[in-house]
Amino acid sequence: MAARHHLPIFPLPDIVLFPHTLLPLHIFEPRYRAMTSDCLARDRRLVVVGLRAGYETDYYGRPPVHAVAGAGRIIQCERMASGRFNMILRGEGRMRLTRELPTDTLYRVVEAEELLDEGADDPEVPALVDLVKRTCRQILQTVKRATPEMDVLTEAGDPAVLADQVASALIPAPAVRQALIEETNVERRLRRLLAEMSTLLKQLRDD
Repeated sequence: MAARHHLPIFPLPDIVLFPHTLLPLHIFEPRYRAMTSDCLARDRRLVVVGLRAGYETDYYGRPPVHAVAGAGRIIQCERMASGRFNMILRGEGRMRLTRELPTDTLYRVVEAEELLDEGADDPEVPALVDLVKRTCRQILQTVKRATPEMDVLTEAGDPAVLADQVASALIPAPAVRQALIEETNVERRLRRLLAEMSTLLKQLRDD
């Protein structure tokens, strides 16, 4: 049975926190400043979850969020004189939000279960990994960002890590990013990622 956790959520429009990546955040709303203080006093973990369409009408209440999101741990945090925070989150895994919990905090807390990767041993995965790495290098060369520092995107040995890091760095469309965080099958994730990268490369070359 998948492990379950009680975690605070940080709902954001068009943001996806992938495992094995870093996300810088500036925390300024009072409810999320309180959340950050509580996280720092506990295990430093929280879930960054995307807001569903139409959230604007209830942004300061409990707007609907996606069912799958990325859990992360605060690895660096600076409290400013204003009470705001600058932090860096490290993505640690996928979570399915199973239910929202009653709480007396300003922020929302959910029960969430870990989603584990599967399908990484599919016989087609090595070829897909090679194609993703090749297409990644082509994209970086096309936008003139093919530097030694950017080569880290193609150095991951684990296919799941590679897919998440490349998706985080190169895929701009929020809907596609959400679809990729929801895909636990590594072979299917690599295929979807490769299709999106190929489309992006064609667009860049046509411009």
